[in-house]
Amino acid sequence: MSDTAQSTDKDERIKEISKFRQALIRPELGGICGTIIVFVLFGIFAGNSGMFNAQGILNWSTVSAQFMIIAVGACLLMIAGEFDLSVGSMIGFAGMMTAIFGVTLGWPMWIAILITFAICMVIGAINGIIVIRTGLPSFIVTLAFLFILRGFTIFIPQQLQNRTIIGGISEAAEGDWLAPVFGGKIFGWFFNMLGDAGIIAVFERGTRAGEPVVNGLPMLIVWAIILVIAGHFLLTKTQFGNWIFASGGDAEAARNSGVPVNRVKITMFVTTAFCATIFAMCQVFEFGSAAADRGLLKEFEAIIAVVIGGALLTGGYGSVLGAALGALIFGVVQQGLFFAGVESSLFRVFLGVILLLAVILNTYIRRMITGER
Repeated sequence: MSDTAQSTDKDERIKEISKFRQALIRPELGGICGTIIVFVLFGIFAGNSGMFNAQGILNWSTVSAQFMIIAVGACLLMIAGEFDLSVGSMIGFAGMMTAIFGVTLGWPMWIAILITFAICMVIGAINGIIVIRTGLPSFIVTLAFLFILRGFTIFIPQQLQNRTIIGGISEAAEGDWLAPVFGGKIFGWFFNMLGDAGIIAVFERGTRAGEPVVNGLPMLIVWAIILVIAGHFLLTKTQFGNWIFASGGDAEAARNSGVPVNRVKITMFVTTAFCATIFAMCQVFEFGSAAADRGLLKEFEAIIAVVIGGALLTGGYGSVLGAALGALIFGVVQQGLFFAGVESSLFRVFLGVILLLAVILNTYIRRMITGER
């Protein structure tokens, strides 16, 4: 063996990482552990309450999907080293703009949807451009837009219709080709088959007698699945995904390596706005109305889901799958408290506790990765 080979074998800088340690520093670990714990607990305390029958599963899956959609955008942005506190206000703003264009102004609903997407994504780009050009923390810039968008969401409908709730969206969307992409259901035939086979319950009386209690998969859940898969693929299988990690890990070093850091960060702000608008569309077509108070606190819930999923607040580390698990934990707990007969206000207590524990765990993981003390 040559001297070079011997010196390499003895080089202290080359260390083998055990499989246990590799598993321990994976960002999804906290989300996986939390998901298992939550399901076990509610399986014990609410297993016979209907939480895990077809209708119960649909309930907490729908709530989880809401968190999941906005968590994907928040996760990618946080890995890139930035925050967006305007997500909740963007949800309310997007829903209101859709109602104004489609109901108040009477435009075809598909045009209202596309224009709303364009407006919201432009606002997302403006957020990113201001952060990049001024050097201000994204926390401050998006906090300003939180108030700006919420103010417009209240002001515009008051000026046009003297109210802050606009209904009639379902009627305006009848026959529209794009609205069902956000407010429809799919695989109804499959659930009818399960009902006929006695696998899931069916209604025994009323106008829906003989129909399964679950008559399709809501597009909200479909969008959540699509965004999680797309986000995970982007982050782990593409060069742009590597750029996202590099931009959040060390922006200056990334620039010196040829990574277009500014473009990456602006794109992530646009992606966050896109995800918030999808959430808003699914919401307005589900309820058939838009309200100025929609989306309150959603920005914080998205960030908490991402943190539970293992993303570091300092950027450069995280996982879309972990964020999806964090969102799943939210949905299961929120609905599980109801099924278990626990006071629902304790959900907010849970959010605070789980956030604190997740930050402590993430800090420990960061120290393992960086070698800090």
